[in-house]
Amino acid sequence: MAGASYDAGHAGRIKRAVDDYSALFTLCLASTLAVVVGGLVQVSFGSYTMTLVQAWQAVLNPNVLFSLDAWGAFVFGSPVPEMSRASLIVWNIRLPRVFVAALVGMNLAVSGAIFQAVTRNELASPYILGVSSGAGLTILLVLVAFSGVTIALPYVFGTLVLGLSSLLPVIAAIGGIVAFLIVYVVAWKNGTSPVRLVLAGVIVGTVFGSLQTGVFFFADDLGVVQSAISWTTGSLTGTDWAQVRMVLPWTIAAMGLALISARQLNVLLLGEETARSLGMDVEKIRFALSGVAVLAAAASIAAAGIVGFVGLIVPHMVRNIVGSDYRQLVVGCLFAGPALMVVADVGARLALSPTQIPVGIVTGIVGGPYFLYLMRKKQDVGAI
Repeated sequence: MAGASYDAGHAGRIKRAVDDYSALFTLCLASTLAVVVGGLVQVSFGSYTMTLVQAWQAVLNPNVLFSLDAWGAFVFGSPVPEMSRASLIVWNIRLPRVFVAALVGMNLAVSGAIFQAVTRNELASPYILGVSSGAGLTILLVLVAFSGVTIALPYVFGTLVLGLSSLLPVIAAIGGIVAFLIVYVVAWKNGTSPVRLVLAGVIVGTVFGSLQTGVFFFADDLGVVQSAISWTTGSLTGTDWAQVRMVLPWTIAAMGLALISARQLNVLLLGEETARSLGMDVEKIRFALSGVAVLAAAASIAAAGIVGFVGLIVPHMVRNIVGSDYRQLVVGCLFAGPALMVVADVGARLALSPTQIPVGIVTGIVGGPYFLYLMRKKQDVGAI
């Protein structure tokens, strides 16, 4: 009898666990399918058109997949070995764009989810809190004013010369951190509050956005201005393995920290008083988690520029599917963010072919109506 009761209880716990995570599993599976299909469309069409079968053959080409020389070129930047024309176009031009889109979507979605927990407001995002504007301003200064500056770092075997462009994630992170520190100082009054953080973010973001516009007046090269304008609207045009190498390490660090911090994010959602009663140093944890979100946002901004609405849309959509438990929400954002970004970039690249539009325009076109619908549907929009 006792054994039967144990078996029944064990089966019940397994069923509850399956029910709890079935929505997350479905979301991850659908998002993965969207990334695969979107990536396949992305590598199939362009000035050099291939059929879907030819695209698959190029992607799964064993001479590339199992070539150490090829992966050395992709991962470490060594010379690209000889390969067929189709494989060269797919692996060296089109697939990197898919990978960068996935990494950018992942970073923006998780960054938005963290900021929404920190402020307890589902309308918070890197853009709303001024982080995107701060990171954008510093990168814009590099592109317009300091594009030719290099840094020489002596080490044991000689001198390492780095261009500022290779340090864009670091530069963007510094700009984002400075912007968020200013937001924190403006919002501080015997501590911070979610409402004051959002209001201060809007103010700081507006100021930094105006400074971005002012930087254009100091640019002499029209090509640099056009590139900077494209970058400020969020664009993946011209991305390659260099951007993948630039973003990937920061993405791994930020996503790992986000997953580890899921419990702290859940506690913050309970409210400041409850969190303090559970022994949490609210201000310290809030500031640390904001640093993780800034790092994720900075990595994406360095690669693709300022892409709006992804950090707003994805956490909200995932929350509607899996609930507010951040152990599931962060994982859902890791999959749904890339899906939205890859699909949006397919539209940006192919909708008006041969003209390519910035992906930030597509996400804005999708995100604006979505939040208008949300405001009409929910009376208490904003509070989590």
